[in-house]
Amino acid sequence: VEFSKTLADGKKKKRQKKTVRRDLLLLSSVNSVMADRARFGYRSTRGGVSGLGFEDAVMAGLAPDGGLLVPEAVPAPPEGFLRDWRDLSYQDLALNIFSLFVPEGEICRGDLRELIARSYAAFTHDPPTPLQTDALGEGTHVLELFHGPTLAFKDVALQFLGTLFEYFLERRNARHGSAGRGAEVMTVVNVTSLCGDGGALLLPISGKTDFVADVSVRRAGSAAIYGLRGKRNVSVFILHPRGRVSPVQEAQMTTLFDKNVHNLAIEGTFDDCQVRWRLCG
Repeated sequence: VEFSKTLADGKKKKRQKKTVRRDLLLLSSVNSVMADRARFGYRSTRGGVSGLGFEDAVMAGLAPDGGLLVPEAVPAPPEGFLRDWRDLSYQDLALNIFSLFVPEGEICRGDLRELIARSYAAFTHDPPTPLQTDALGEGTHVLELFHGPTLAFKDVALQFLGTLFEYFLERRNARHGSAGRGAEVMTVVNVTSLCGDGGALLLPISGKTDFVADVSVRRAGSAAIYGLRGKRNVSVFILHPRGRVSPVQEAQMTTLFDKNVHNLAIEGTFDDCQVRWRLCG
């Protein structure tokens, strides 16, 4: 009996030590994230929100007060960066620059490297944005931004943004699954036309989404589709006025068969599309 009691007490102490170690690790992780946010925080341009982490800023799109989310401070690059970075590949240069704005506690460097590689794999040129020197005469430099899947400069941003959406949603759902919560999904609604401003609204889907966020997009329907096509836990709906977009853009938007892409041609003008878009909100 005494031996059994001693054994039970020993197991209890081991469990207590494990609990203390786990709590210390959790506290260390929380402190690390809070320290990262102190260095990498994001705030609204209208002043209503501050101290957001990178993930929260990405998933929010716009701040609740309608402002844009920007870094609270511009991080300083390391000393000698012009010398040390000048011969880096596009992907390695992007990694170093993104690392100034994305804390290690939110996306580890290895994951960030993989996200960058995945985002620009669809570009038809290496590097994805080549710099042509003396293209228009001596001393001129031209940066080519048309090598993405839709030939639009917005591919440079939206290919990476779509990859971030998928990454954060998968990570959140892994946490939700362990906590017994339902899957979190995202729906993007975009209005586009040949000219004028468009908008994209991220909407909840009947009890499965825990957040509502919105972002603004200008003439980026096809780029938004290609940035989000095939992304897990993301659906995209594009509204455009029938016959009022360019033939190339219409072909790009209406000839994809990914299950998460839905294109809606609206009879009327771009303003009619905007009305329907606002009704979604």
